Amino acid sequence: MSLSDIFPIDQWNFNTQSILNALSEDDYTFLISKQGVQKYQKGEVIFKEGMVPSGIYFIHKGKIKKYKIGLAGKEQIIYVANKNELIGYHAVLSQERYPDSAATLEESVLTFIPKEDFLSILHQSPAFANRLLKALSHEYSVLANSISIFSQGTAAERLAIALILIREKSKIETPEGEETIINISRSDLANMAGLAKENVIRLLKEFKSEEIIRTEGRKIWVKDIAKLVSRSNYK
Repeated sequence: MSLSDIFPIDQWNFNTQSILNALSEDDYTFLISKQGVQKYQKGEVIFKEGMVPSGIYFIHKGKIKKYKIGLAGKEQIIYVANKNELIGYHAVLSQERYPDSAATLEESVLTFIPKEDFLSILHQSPAFANRLLKALSHEYSVLANSISIFSQGTAAERLAIALILIREKSKIETPEGEETIINISRSDLANMAGLAKENVIRLLKEFKSEEIIRTEGRKIWVKDIAKLVSRSNYK
């Protein structure tokens, strides 16, 4: 059963990989391949909210959380980016400081792209510019959906959707024929769902007793995606 048959995943997920598909081979080489790569350990901060941007980042491997810190000091994860995605371009395009922070959820490999190179390709490639504009429009719709559910949904509904989204992201680097593993700390999962860690632990036990998921340490496998979608109560 395909997830898209029972849940409108495109309304909740965006991926900047399609933007790069608009680049010619030469432009891709100029933007990505000529730059060096840098390895980041789990938990490393890539940029912080309020910093002046000097470029954007391309993810070769791993998962990156974009997050904001609330008034009470609580972290709220607003998006998880992974392989073949770009991050940091909003601040470069708006010529403002970073509106959020980014850190690794796992060991990751990234390329830093100076803003001059990014803007140069953007100006000389109308197809790239159009794809980026379309992606930004879609991002707005995705974030509007997220705000709606995470401000009005129950704890179980919010956790179910967070699991659906992170499972979809985890599929990207899962070898064909293997089960998708959600490898995420309970704290990060709580910050995705906007819940207390204790609530997440309790609800995961409920989902496990209902045979929706199985767990091993911090790893989570979805056994019944249809039941998980039902738990999300998405209309």
